[in-house]
Amino acid sequence: MAPTLEFAFTLHVDLSPALEFGDTPCGSRRFIPITGGTVEGPKLTATILPGGGDWNVLREDGVGHLFAKYTIETSDGVPISVTNEGWIRKFRRNDGSEKVAEDQWYAKTNPRFEVRNGPYDWLNRTVFVGELRKPNIPNHVDIDVYSVE
Repeated sequence: MAPTLEFAFTLHVDLSPALEFGDTPCGSRRFIPITGGTVEGPKLTATILPGGGDWNVLREDGVGHLFAKYTIETSDGVPISVTNEGWIRKFRRNDGSEKVAEDQWYAKTNPRFEVRNGPYDWLNRTVFVGELRKPNIPNHVDIDVYSVE
């Protein structure tokens, strides 16, 4: 039987402006601090804690590689480690010189979670796929997270 996707929650991530490292052997590297946010959905509600970030790189072919690490905390005080890695195709810096059309936007991630035993340990043994929505608010991104069933 083919796997199916089930909507789990949305990560509403608040960001600080990027720190640009410039061109490196891997591409144009930057770090985007994560300053907070929320997690809302039928399977999880939590707060995104400040202190994490996204170390991403833009390759010469226009593909962006995302690698974010941060912490969320449930309403009952359980911390959950998040590692979210993925790819953006036809990615361009948000400098206003070039916009990516909505029908050309492609941004998929593989969020992984680590949490102690208890009511949220289902996150440890579930595969997830993330859909990073095309940003429309400065210093903010939304990622819809689906469990693979």
